[in-house]
Amino acid sequence: MTILLLETATQICSVALEHDGQIITELHSDEPNAHSSKLAVFIDSILHNDVLKSNHLDAVCVSSGPGSYTGLRIGVSSAKGLCYALDIPLLSIPTLQNMASLYFTQHPDYKGYVCPMIDARRMECYTALFSRDGIVKDTAAEVIEKGIYDRWLDKTQITFVGDGAEKTREILSVHPNTLYDPSFRISATGMAADAERKLAANQKEDVAYFEPFYLKDFVAKKSVVHGLRAEN
Repeated sequence: MTILLLETATQICSVALEHDGQIITELHSDEPNAHSSKLAVFIDSILHNDVLKSNHLDAVCVSSGPGSYTGLRIGVSSAKGLCYALDIPLLSIPTLQNMASLYFTQHPDYKGYVCPMIDARRMECYTALFSRDGIVKDTAAEVIEKGIYDRWLDKTQITFVGDGAEKTREILSVHPNTLYDPSFRISATGMAADAERKLAANQKEDVAYFEPFYLKDFVAKKSVVHGLRAEN
């Protein structure tokens, strides 16, 4: 199986190609607005990979959110366009699940939980809690306060990863079982194993009706560019 993987839910824009359980290549950028300027370029580059000269693309898998409204829209619309044009299945993996899967893959001996956190502004984060066996605490948009994870920290270590973890570090680090990995970076490669399982089980999305999981409503801001004003 050959699957194109797209991750655009955070500031990082990541595109990877997975073939028969192996990551063939990955391109990524954390430049501002990289999704609009880099995603199509990355996809085009990867689709000209030598692997695809002898193998067709079996599916496209996209990170489904929560995360950046704009990033998710760009990623999902690109995935839909490819699936429609090539008549192949569309798969999706929740963004926080992607982050947790990637961390567990990178740390095969780690026995604790992973809490991926995406900054949702102010002291709020998109977050969930995972063990190697699956989800422990469902995805939510939460205001991070002292003691919020103590019921799990009292039982095992929790490693917090993502840009939300960095901004809440002082609040959560008081518990001795709290761990951080500031070197962790989200990547499309974390979706590979879950995407293969979904494709094998025919758990595909409806290309026409699939929408990202925003979790919070998008709120448009007034323009700060001089000379522009919102229409009534």
